[in-house]
Amino acid sequence: MTNLMDQVIEWLLNVTGLEGISIILLTTTLAIIQGILGVFPFATLIVLHITILGLTVGLMASWLVGSVAAIFVFTICRYFFYDWFNRRWGKRLERYEKWQHGMDKYGGWSIIFLRTIPVMPNNLISFMSALSPIKPSTYAWASIVGTLSHIWLFGIISSSIIMPDMNIKSLTMSYILFCFVLISIFIANNYKSFGKSQG
Repeated sequence: MTNLMDQVIEWLLNVTGLEGISIILLTTTLAIIQGILGVFPFATLIVLHITILGLTVGLMASWLVGSVAAIFVFTICRYFFYDWFNRRWGKRLERYEKWQHGMDKYGGWSIIFLRTIPVMPNNLISFMSALSPIKPSTYAWASIVGTLSHIWLFGIISSSIIMPDMNIKSLTMSYILFCFVLISIFIANNYKSFGKSQG
């Protein structure tokens, strides 16, 4: 499926004639399709961005595209197709009940975690969030931060393959600092609930 998707994307780039930063017009549409159907990994678009735009701009473009797609999919699920998604996906999402519980308890922080570490597909995160009582504003900021975290981590891991001669020390150290700040804010905001759960 990945090879087929690579061929489709290459064909679309040739047909549209898009190049440079303008490929965002194409990849945003593809990210929305991926966010709804999940027919190919989002990593395909990240690699495309990095290959065409370079590491830094490519990661930034991926962050923008991924955030827009996540918010778009959540919005259409929540406000336009809620009943349909609830009927079609409600039962399937039951196996992710523990994550749903975490989302109910920790709100946006669970979305940041789920978007950072791929324990479930991107589209299911959006569907599950749309069917939950989470506020749209909470979902939006959490998806933006979580998508940034995922793409940053992916950039560190994949750069050694895509750009083996590049020094990624600063990218790695800045990500560690970013995670430290996030964890510190999370603990500061939730330390009271930790005490209650232990009691």
